[in-house]
Amino acid sequence: MVERDWVGERFAEHQDRLRAMAYRMLGSSGEAEDAVQEAWLRVSRADTGQVENPGGWLTTIVARVCLNMLEARRNRREDAAGALPAEPQAVHPSIRPTGQDGPEDEAVLADSVGVALMVVLDALAPAERLAFVLHDVFALSFAEIGTILDRSPAAARQLASRARRRVQGAAGATDAARSAKREIVEAFLAASRGGDFTALLELLDPDAVVGELRGGREVADFFAGRAQGARLALVDGVPAAVWSHLGRPKAVITFTVGGGKITRIDVDTDPDRIRDLDIVVLPADGQDRR
Repeated sequence: MVERDWVGERFAEHQDRLRAMAYRMLGSSGEAEDAVQEAWLRVSRADTGQVENPGGWLTTIVARVCLNMLEARRNRREDAAGALPAEPQAVHPSIRPTGQDGPEDEAVLADSVGVALMVVLDALAPAERLAFVLHDVFALSFAEIGTILDRSPAAARQLASRARRRVQGAAGATDAARSAKREIVEAFLAASRGGDFTALLELLDPDAVVGELRGGREVADFFAGRAQGARLALVDGVPAAVWSHLGRPKAVITFTVGGGKITRIDVDTDPDRIRDLDIVVLPADGQDRR
């Protein structure tokens, strides 16, 4: 009875993280809930006498449940539609990966994993998807991931790297990512960071609106020297900007463009609304194209 109470307490302590991890790996809140419930059934029947790291132990169980679900999903698709299309051997020639697996690149990419990239994640092999999500989003080591997958740390690293290139290519290749609006938003952010009032004025409509501010000159004066931490992003598929703290989006800046000029800027800091947005952080101009 005492052991069961201990297991229940540890599971409750880590449950939110386990559910978030399952959702990232499966892309479905319903399936994530199923995975966590299945993990609980396994945990409640397990011998916990040798468990020294409850968090790691629970992560391993949930990850293996998710891996089984991903493999079953893939098998169902193959049964229904025949063999899946061959996976590309290289990133599209117009796309250049934004980094070389460095910590900064991985953190940026982790921020960008949203609903818009679930299609890409679904195209990955289950082991690739798991390695990418566990490492880039949840910061598990390749040694831990290798244990879950029953592979070496080097093999786990290779799986995550291959998945990362696919995801980077998808983020940079979307039409929205290369639209005229992206160029305007990116130019605005650069001018704002650099305090370039003249450049801001060129980008703004004379009657531009931001909250209580009215007129291009007033808006330009307000934004000159600001937006230091804002990153170019797709928000629900539309070019925008996002300010994050400790990897979590805290403010979303959206732009209304007409006639090649910014007519309105809105800043949303409501955590509930932000949580429901699909946010894909994009690399700066020149990093994702040859």
